[in-house]
Amino acid sequence: MKKGDLLIIGGNEDKNGELLILEKFSSLCKNRTGPIGILTTASGFPEEVGNEYKQIFSQLHGEEPILFHLDTREKAEQVDIPERLSELSGLFMTGGDQLRLTSLLGGTTFYKHLIRNWHNGMMVGGTSAGAAVMSRLMIISSKTIKNAEASILEMGSGFGFLEDVIIDQHFSQRDRFSRLMRAIALNPQIIGVGIDENTAIWVQNNGEFFEVIGEYNVSIFDGKKSTYVDIAEKSNKNMTISDIRFHTLGDGAIFDLQKRELKLP
Repeated sequence: MKKGDLLIIGGNEDKNGELLILEKFSSLCKNRTGPIGILTTASGFPEEVGNEYKQIFSQLHGEEPILFHLDTREKAEQVDIPERLSELSGLFMTGGDQLRLTSLLGGTTFYKHLIRNWHNGMMVGGTSAGAAVMSRLMIISSKTIKNAEASILEMGSGFGFLEDVIIDQHFSQRDRFSRLMRAIALNPQIIGVGIDENTAIWVQNNGEFFEVIGEYNVSIFDGKKSTYVDIAEKSNKNMTISDIRFHTLGDGAIFDLQKRELKLP
């Protein structure tokens, strides 16, 4: 069975104007019956954030969303979780702290049935922290070392909707070029995808390719064929990398994740 599509948002998507990206998520969810679920686990303000998205998706989707305020592992193990998830047309993960998502939900009944329903075609979307957690390997944080230009990169396991990809969000707005480059230098087999704010990638066809949607750009780093890498994971040494393949894509561009190349019309 075909897996559900993914809509991965770089954060700070428009919630007051044209609502282009959220409208796209809502329209994709209409390919299945059922309401949209909103997962607020990443947020430190779940009621406020959840109600904001609930109001938006109620208007866009025409059906009242279901809120999942799962702030403990016990709540993520509740016996009604499988039934609640099975009713959804899609699940949207809000921003916040991606480590909260993995530490509170990883391995739980919620996580297992989320993956199961996604494998059965349920749409999954996420913004900011909800975007970072989409990949098998995710960036948790980066810390600048005192009196040095280099930084320590902290990485961990994400939810695994995408293999061989690392997602970084708020990309241009928070100047995360070096951080994603370092992640790729440490994991050259993986494609780095940096998504700007109010911009998203729509991953289709079982993860075969994605289309860019939104106001700004998506940056792609491919180190698979790099010829030289000199980097220590935890040191103040600046990295030296040669032959990283780079792409920058605007609205409407399509990138083939299997062939690692732009799909031309």
